[in-house]
Amino acid sequence: MARASRFAPDTAARPYDWKEDAACRSADPAVFFPKDHGGAAPLVEREAKSFCARCPVLDACLAHALAVPERAGVWGGLNEDERRLMRRRAQRRARRAAARAKSPDGTTSPTA
Repeated sequence: MARASRFAPDTAARPYDWKEDAACRSADPAVFFPKDHGGAAPLVEREAKSFCARCPVLDACLAHALAVPERAGVWGGLNEDERRLMRRRAQRRARRAAARAKSPDGTTSPTA
């Protein structure tokens, strides 16, 4: 059997990429990094979040931003501070769940 040429076009189906359906795909990327705009940052952030509000892939975008983690800009409708708070809350919940799993009766022991 002949070997496929390395110059042949890629005919394999590509996996779905949520970014292709993002509402912000045609927007100016600078809108999603409002701190670069100085005093206008709150207005720019509001504009970015308006794109997110109508985005069909909002959840996938936020999941990406939390997993990577993206440190700057508006991702998934949340700014840096909002995502940081979300990560901290998730970490606290995980620590509490781990502590409950360690105790024999499922309750946490009081700390002195």
